[in-house]
Amino acid sequence: MKCPNCNETLMMSDKNGIEIDYCPNCRGIWLDRGELDKIIERSSNHYANKDNYQKDYDRYSGDRTQHSKPHHKKRESFLGDLFDF
Repeated sequence: MKCPNCNETLMMSDKNGIEIDYCPNCRGIWLDRGELDKIIERSSNHYANKDNYQKDYDRYSGDRTQHSKPHHKKRESFLGDLFDF
């Protein structure tokens, strides 16, 4: 299958049981029917346990005591693991 954006051949990756098509050239991510629903369902199941909020915050927020200036790093969630190509 070709990338709708740049016409490059799409690569396929399996992340946690969800097949994700991505373009190695423009790094576009293309989901087939139902794959976004699976991602949303898994995220709602993950955050149904309130302990996961704190665990994810601790995991992705980093240690802010090391920097004298505020460090503005984009926070990631567990969904970032799906898209780490």
